[in-house]
Amino acid sequence: MEDSHQAFSDDMSTLPGYTGARISGCWSLRTDGGGSGEDSLDRLLPPVSTSRRKSSTLGLCGGSASGKTTVANKIIEALDVPWVVLLSMDSFYKVLSPEEQALAANNDYNFDHPGAFDFELLVTTLRKLKQGKSVKIPVYDFTTHGRQKDWKNVYGASVIIFEGILSFADKELLQLMDMKIFVDTDSDIRLVRRLRRDITERGRDIEGVIKQYNKFVKPAFEQYIEPTMRLADIVVPRGGGNMVAIDLIVQHVHSQLEEREISVRALLATAHQSQPLPQTLSVLESTPQVRGLHTIIRNKDTSRDEFIFYSKRLMRLLIEHALSFLPSKACTIQTPQGQEYKGRRFSGKGITGVSVLRAGETMEPALRAVCKDVRIGKILIQTNLDSGEPELHYLRLPRDISEDHVILMDSTVSTGAAAMMALRVLLDHDVQEDKIVLVSLLMAELGVHSVAYAFPRVKIITTAVDKSLDDLLHVIPGIGDFGDRYFGTDGSSSWIDEEQQEPLSCSSEASNTSLTRNSDGHFVGKYSI
Repeated sequence: MEDSHQAFSDDMSTLPGYTGARISGCWSLRTDGGGSGEDSLDRLLPPVSTSRRKSSTLGLCGGSASGKTTVANKIIEALDVPWVVLLSMDSFYKVLSPEEQALAANNDYNFDHPGAFDFELLVTTLRKLKQGKSVKIPVYDFTTHGRQKDWKNVYGASVIIFEGILSFADKELLQLMDMKIFVDTDSDIRLVRRLRRDITERGRDIEGVIKQYNKFVKPAFEQYIEPTMRLADIVVPRGGGNMVAIDLIVQHVHSQLEEREISVRALLATAHQSQPLPQTLSVLESTPQVRGLHTIIRNKDTSRDEFIFYSKRLMRLLIEHALSFLPSKACTIQTPQGQEYKGRRFSGKGITGVSVLRAGETMEPALRAVCKDVRIGKILIQTNLDSGEPELHYLRLPRDISEDHVILMDSTVSTGAAAMMALRVLLDHDVQEDKIVLVSLLMAELGVHSVAYAFPRVKIITTAVDKSLDDLLHVIPGIGDFGDRYFGTDGSSSWIDEEQQEPLSCSSEASNTSLTRNSDGHFVGKYSI
């Protein structure tokens, strides 16, 4: 088994605060079913619904330096939704040949021609994002006119904003857009902006910028870009300063998201009714000991010390039970008496535990106690109180986790939304679906069915399944808020004084992350890579 302190991944491109892809950290209730190529939740829908859009996609087009990115950022700010991806067409310039490199160095290469872009890669990437899948985005270096070695990993999102000078130049791209927006800015303003940008940010000289503008940029705008204005659903004059147009766009996107959210939530709420528990579920046998442990930890009058002690006992039983579902093979060994013993041993490459912070972290000692040198990853998911959606705030996983069997630990599962988000993250890191075991002390039937339908090959292990949820989505009869009872917090915004706020630091060689409780009692992440 490899050492648990090996290097961890620094895949922060999917987290809030990462400016390269502008993601603010939530998960859409869409999955691809672990590699089947189909939307797993579509299995629950009538056939006519399987072609529905996965995300709201806005396409922004306009001339060079027209203010497309500014408009996109203003839309993101006004939308205030959990998870938005800003995808720039500039990332998809083709790799230049040596001859083309020489032309580019002399400002004689036309970067504004459709032939300069890798539309095939662009269409494939945008289509995957709309399906909720992770993608790798090339990073283009405008100084060297080439792609950097490391590409950015990005997840699919609730809203995708795609901007570029030729966003409307490809039929397949147009079909992927739910709304087409053209940013119309005066040519003189665009020229001034381009001069400022290319000189200060891209190391060009003023003569070269003007030469390129007159030879390529202006003719390309007139030939390829301006004619596509007729394809736009909305034309935004004056760019980012036109808040009236931006407000109209935001209102339309909000209505699309609300309509989709209602349908998906209704689907999840009703899909399990009258359905037997899935075969991928294994519930720990309710022996007198297990029943007695549940009696203690479910009792509202149980002290914190007793709650922790008996929860740990139950966790140990749960982890031992979960390990019996890992693959093993027959083997023969020699006993000290020189006799053969036919036994079994683990047949996988390795085991990694991943805890869903903060309550899932309480299960780590039980896993470490029975799996020597087990590696541990962590995922921090918090529910947004305004949207009700889970948000991904922190992610730290072993780099080669894709080769391991993964035990995903969460103390309780109610709707299954946070667990499904964590599973989606593992799949996006190439962990095989049938190598994941989700373990939880207590689950609601809705959560069991939601996870099983979305990820039919994930094994689900728990000590008990409760029937229902209350209006606040608490498991009934339930156990209360496991994290608050275990850590001695009351779950209110007053649990910690502002003057006493201290950051919870999580760091490794690969990433530095500081997590701090905000005034609402939730974790806020700041990231640097």
